[in-house]
Amino acid sequence: MNKLLLITTALIGTCGVAQAQDTVKQQRFNLHFQQTIITQNKPSFSAKYSGDNSLQTVGETQTSLTTSFYGGARLWKGAQVYFNPEMSGGAGLSKTLGVAGFPNGETFRVGGDAPKIYIARLFYTQNFEWGKDKDVVDDEANQLAGTLSKRHFSFTIGKFGMADYFDANGYSHDPRTQFMNWSLMSNGAWDYPANTRGYVMGLYTEFAQPSWSLRFAFTMVTTEANGATWDAKIGKANSQTLEFEKRYSVNGLPGAFRILGFNNNGKMGSYADALKRNPVNPEVDTLLTYGHRKFGFGINAEQQLTSDLGAFAKLSYNDGKTQTWFFTEIDRSFSLGAVLKGTSWKRADDELGLAFVANGISKPHRDYLAAGGYGFIIGDGKLNYSSELVAEMYYKIHASKAIALSPGYQFIANPAYNKDRGPVNVFSVRMHVEF
Repeated sequence: MNKLLLITTALIGTCGVAQAQDTVKQQRFNLHFQQTIITQNKPSFSAKYSGDNSLQTVGETQTSLTTSFYGGARLWKGAQVYFNPEMSGGAGLSKTLGVAGFPNGETFRVGGDAPKIYIARLFYTQNFEWGKDKDVVDDEANQLAGTLSKRHFSFTIGKFGMADYFDANGYSHDPRTQFMNWSLMSNGAWDYPANTRGYVMGLYTEFAQPSWSLRFAFTMVTTEANGATWDAKIGKANSQTLEFEKRYSVNGLPGAFRILGFNNNGKMGSYADALKRNPVNPEVDTLLTYGHRKFGFGINAEQQLTSDLGAFAKLSYNDGKTQTWFFTEIDRSFSLGAVLKGTSWKRADDELGLAFVANGISKPHRDYLAAGGYGFIIGDGKLNYSSELVAEMYYKIHASKAIALSPGYQFIANPAYNKDRGPVNVFSVRMHVEF
């Protein structure tokens, strides 16, 4: 999360260099806290049929809760270690099933709503710096205050979240403070390596220059789709992610462009093979063999348009031949949106966000679902295919420096790519506390 915070701060202009670099002290320790509560309500909607993984047609209300502690320590020159214990509980609508672009990014596919405590992150970072140009780094969660050279190489090893470092976006990335939909957290078709709760074990590296950065990660993968156990056969089960980011300004206003590529290797099942074995009600989980892979790319752009308005767009694709293993069942995705600060109505710290998403799946994936197959998040028993369309709007009210309240609304057409179901309306209220 530390690299994301530094990038976002630079892009949206919320942090000026208020101190001379030679007077900035390197912080030795820090401790931060966050808690996010999201309550969502879905009125009843119509559907011609339902299956095992369908969004329930009856009205329902569900609440999720996450609580995180962030501890950091500076060990020696360039070396830092971070530890994040976390607790999560509650549930998503319909047990977090039935929509590929699920409306609550704070819910996990864990099968139970009782609060659980676990280690979210535990990682070591080493920075190697050169050059005189430095950024002033604020005291933030997973980020020690001090300076960091604009020219540096760093590596991180341990347990972390891929979204901490990759596919950052100053307007659409964090469901705790921005848009809540899964397909607006990250590029929807990026099946990024993670366990059930969204974290991964691996190695991350970054080579940074003043106007661009190159990032690479090699990570472990789980033994099953949406799993919690790491596959020890790293030579056969692994993931590689590479991203290039270019930072620039247009008429003095900052922007960024990122292109990401990924390759996942493991024993994920093939949709086509599952259909060959069982043309009716195929089960992709019965054909798990090493040697399968999923690859794809994501493009991510953001641009500040005025002092109060910023916009973003994302486009992503994966080959869609093998089953989704980590994130959600999206093989193609396009999103765009904008965020407006409330300066013109004398609420400068408030935000109004509006975004649109179109999600799709590959032909082998849709054939599998149409034949009665199920993934780990969608499957209605049959399929009248169409793109899943999502519109989301939220308004973030800063009640104080530490507390923000965000009412929101999402409209979902063709949930789980099925024209025979929906549309669905989701109403949300989010409370986020951090200090």
